[in-house]
Amino acid sequence: MTAHGNTYGGNKSYLEQKPCTHCGRTMTWRKKWARTWDAVRYCSERCRREARQQRSAASDADRTNATSEQNDHSS
Repeated sequence: MTAHGNTYGGNKSYLEQKPCTHCGRTMTWRKKWARTWDAVRYCSERCRREARQQRSAASDADRTNATSEQNDHSS
């Protein structure tokens, strides 16, 4: 018996699916991801890269806002 039971039989509709955390596109289980399926979050390198850029831009904006708020309070 495989990790996906006896229901696969070449029909991909029986494979596990989950959404990409960046774009929401449905990802279907792939043998390449067998060991890391729980850790897979993005459907592509593009989504991984864009999510990382958004996170770094947001954290930069947070730092800028925190600095300006500190400056406003010290005046």
